[in-house]
Amino acid sequence: MAAKEPSNFKVVADNRRARYNYEIGETFEAGLMLVGTEVKSLRTGKATIAESYAGVDRAGEMWLYNANIPEYLAGNRFNHEPKRPRKLLLKAREIARLAQGVQREGMTIVPLKLYFNARGRAKIELALAKGKQLHDKRETEKKRDWNREKSRLMREKG
Repeated sequence: MAAKEPSNFKVVADNRRARYNYEIGETFEAGLMLVGTEVKSLRTGKATIAESYAGVDRAGEMWLYNANIPEYLAGNRFNHEPKRPRKLLLKAREIARLAQGVQREGMTIVPLKLYFNARGRAKIELALAKGKQLHDKRETEKKRDWNREKSRLMREKG
């Protein structure tokens, strides 16, 4: 059997808290419009998308707000602003579907993962999500704890 060649897929930032705070619905993959120093900074793996969100402006374009991509150390005067809004590249149909979910159903657009795909392009995984109530979060924790306990018991028995 031939050895599998390594993939160029590299996760830069993962929003693990989003799966706890939101019920994740439909997911979308979007491209990011970045400047050169942002791409170089992303390749070092220091970005944060924990407090970020996406929204549609009046012109019908999708933007990513509050994502922190720190300045590139060797970028001198050509550096970017770390928390500037970044344009997301999606098809018009996808933007309309996301905007409809936000307006009519009271959902939010949450970024889940920021990564480089196999072709080396920066992509972001967005999800149409609905906020969880406190009791839903407790239920999620109970399920996670039970699954952890169950797997521990199964390991002990055999």
